[in-house]
Amino acid sequence: MPSQLLVRLWGLNTPLKKILNIYYKFITMKKIIDWISGLLKDEKGTPSSKRFVGILAGVSLCITLFANQFTEEHIAPAESLVNAVAALAFGALGLASVDKIWGKKSEE
Repeated sequence: MPSQLLVRLWGLNTPLKKILNIYYKFITMKKIIDWISGLLKDEKGTPSSKRFVGILAGVSLCITLFANQFTEEHIAPAESLVNAVAALAFGALGLASVDKIWGKKSEE
């Protein structure tokens, strides 16, 4: 951690060390949020509903299948429902990829 290096090098006191730790965590969290928001944007930088739906369906499918491991068989979701959510996730993310590859070229 950079703040620990500064404390070791310059012998900074405890309040400044706490401030540096908070700043470092804030910068790290901002990078994570920027990365996640970048996932939901298309190549032009605008939010993409297809990517949002695809990622949401994929995450919900993973959570459902993980939780299904610990439940009884009669509580499990129907196989057709799981296949439909998987098709929605793959279709939405596939359409987002097709738009990126073969989308309209903007005139420069």
